[in-house]
Amino acid sequence: MKVRKTLPRLTDRVPLGDGLLVSPICLGAVARPDVVLAAWEAGINFFFVTADMHWPMYEPLRRGLRALFRKPGARESVVVCSTAYVTQPDFCELPHEEVVAAVPGLERVDVVTMGGVYPHDFKARLPVYQQHRARGFVGCKAIGASFHDRKTARAAIHDEQVDLAFVRFNAGHPGAQVDLFPHLAPRRGTRVFNFKTIDGWVPPAELRELGLDPKSWQPHPVDHYRFALSQPALDGVLAALSHPREVGQLADALAAGPLAEVDQRYLVTLAKARLAPSPPQGRGSG
Repeated sequence: MKVRKTLPRLTDRVPLGDGLLVSPICLGAVARPDVVLAAWEAGINFFFVTADMHWPMYEPLRRGLRALFRKPGARESVVVCSTAYVTQPDFCELPHEEVVAAVPGLERVDVVTMGGVYPHDFKARLPVYQQHRARGFVGCKAIGASFHDRKTARAAIHDEQVDLAFVRFNAGHPGAQVDLFPHLAPRRGTRVFNFKTIDGWVPPAELRELGLDPKSWQPHPVDHYRFALSQPALDGVLAALSHPREVGQLADALAAGPLAEVDQRYLVTLAKARLAPSPPQGRGSG
């Protein structure tokens, strides 16, 4: 298992597509609009908004972006990724146009992304999105895909078919460590970001139900971002934050550095124990 020596900071930037520079943290769903401003002030410049599915869930993010864009020059400092889950090629334009219309000050979408990609629909949607990029549809300078199949993701990343690949990896779903990450070239044109990062987190109440020793390390949700970003194959993660203070908690967690292999295995053990009721062996450090 390869582990990074250091973790990226909120203020770091990753090259993406045609001249875009994005933070390694991409902010998605938030509970409050003011999280957006707190994230931007802390250095996060990459924002993810749905173009159709889960539209109500992203209203706080859209409101936060509207407020942010009232600041002079703010729009030029951020990169917005719009993701549409509709699969029919004929309907791959309107959702992204509706995002632009729904957010005053947005004016364009920097990255247009296919959501919920599986092998059978990727082949149909990919040419449409490649054409989007070629003609600068809604102002985009990059295209992406959120993969729900790692074999398809692996081929798309290897062949650089998209500029941005979202893949799922967490303590409860660690298969990418075996069948995806080891097969990715260190230097590549496609950037790889993680999603569903904290799905493997086990709340303290459930840890007690599992019989975990109270003196053992009880991971915080932000430790799961450390878990994911400890993987050198990942360029960044999609984050969901509820309160402005969580921006600082995330920054502090990244500053703490990568998780040791033993701690990564511990998070996986906790996630598995949540599904199989056998008391996990505790660890006393984080």
